[in-house]
Amino acid sequence: DVLDMEVKPKSSQLHWYELHMQPCVAELLGTALFIFMGCLAVLEDSGGTGRLQPALAHGLALGITIAVLGDI
Repeated sequence: DVLDMEVKPKSSQLHWYELHMQPCVAELLGTALFIFMGCLAVLEDSGGTGRLQPALAHGLALGITIAVLGDI
């Protein structure tokens, strides 16, 4: 009978690259972007913004990173 067949689950083993390298690459890109954006926000401080400009720069960098690299 067709109903008596056993369905074998597919192997859910991840490739070594997906398991080890992708998280490291994502962490490296995120850290580099945060450092770069933070340094630029402090260097380009117009004087009157205080802590708001670096905070917005980091928030926008985080939003862009999630939108672009969210699939990793």
